[in-house]
Amino acid sequence: MTRPRFTLTIPELEAVLLVAETRNFRMAAQHAHVSQPALSRRVQAAEQKLNAKLFDRDKHGVALTDAGTELVPIAQRMLSEFRDSLSDLSEFIAGRRGSVNIWALPSVAAALLPAAAQALRQSHPQVRLVIQAASARQVTQAVAEGKADLGISIEITGQPADVAFAALLKEQFVLICPVDDPLARRKRADWSVFADRPFVASGPASSIRVVTDRILAASGRAPDANYVADNISVVGAMVAAGVGIAAVPQLALRLMDTTRLQSVALHSPVATREIGILVRKRRSLSAAAQRFMAALQQVSSGIINEK
Repeated sequence: MTRPRFTLTIPELEAVLLVAETRNFRMAAQHAHVSQPALSRRVQAAEQKLNAKLFDRDKHGVALTDAGTELVPIAQRMLSEFRDSLSDLSEFIAGRRGSVNIWALPSVAAALLPAAAQALRQSHPQVRLVIQAASARQVTQAVAEGKADLGISIEITGQPADVAFAALLKEQFVLICPVDDPLARRKRADWSVFADRPFVASGPASSIRVVTDRILAASGRAPDANYVADNISVVGAMVAAGVGIAAVPQLALRLMDTTRLQSVALHSPVATREIGILVRKRRSLSAAAQRFMAALQQVSSGIINEK
């Protein structure tokens, strides 16, 4: 059996409910802030679409028909759901609700995102954050493909033209060694120390490796990497065990057990890694994503100096 196809508008549903509530077309029109003829036309339009009379009218007043009685709870539910949906939409547009997909370098995710998430939670507790830790190239690709609303990473070589990079902070590289190593007593060290000691390198896909390879190659004393680990926490564990030393950015220390490690400033040259926010050009960010960006910028300025 084919069901009838009709669509009642919101004003028509509201008109039916107002007449059902007041049992008076004049009073219903006043509540709707329209003229009585206009309200009557809305009720008539609903009756025509339903092919059913909704109200009986006589000199004693207005009464619901059986069809009208059946429609009232349905109309109430439809209007309630519509208003709830509008309320949800309003919350989303205002940035108080929604989901933000964030791809970030592991060290950045550990160092910046918890504080930014906590700052956002204070004012926008209904915003949901979905965080994916990945390599710099993966972060950039996720932004370019629309998988990520925001990326937090470095600006890679061959950055896609449709991905914009906005600088967030610069972090310096430090040497890490065991706490009982002679290097641990220094206030700073030259990059030349890596030529004479076993070297623990980050994986070739790491943004850390890009910086260390460039500086060590330029010095003419690039060591062979005695150990290579894709996971930065493994790099820290290898160094803590005394098998070698490493150069890492400051934020990477957040991913390590530093109880058996000492970090020493590196100079000649001072090496930095610039972290920024990646977004896709010509793609409008949701209000929730914009709120998170503001929280991230707020907490990033002093994060390097906490340690």
